[in-house]
Amino acid sequence: MSWAGPEDVYLSTSLASYLDKKLLVLLRDGRKLLGILRSFDQFANAVIEGACERVIVGDLYCDIPLGLYVIRGENVVLIGELDLDKEELPPHMTRVSAAEIRRAQKAEREASELKGTMKKRMDFLDMD
Repeated sequence: MSWAGPEDVYLSTSLASYLDKKLLVLLRDGRKLLGILRSFDQFANAVIEGACERVIVGDLYCDIPLGLYVIRGENVVLIGELDLDKEELPPHMTRVSAAEIRRAQKAEREASELKGTMKKRMDFLDMD
């Protein structure tokens, strides 16, 4: 017994055109993966070769290598082919190490938490 419905056939055939091409895969948790699509199934589960996670914080970015990566289809939001002839990122972006991007993520998280607590403190003003 198969769980795949008729709509899954169309998804499979559309992914076939991406085989052996470099892709950007956006996941439900917000992660962005890059790599070459090597295989997939009717549920859009995919095998990505040479995968790396691209982490972007402000004008900084880092590609963290993951190797051969299996992605569960239900976690995929978007799949798109990357144009190898074009630059992937704008010129103002700066590539940094994994340690530096983690520090930048931590600083961004702390700033966001501080902003949230300040907003809570100001809620009593009701300035609508």
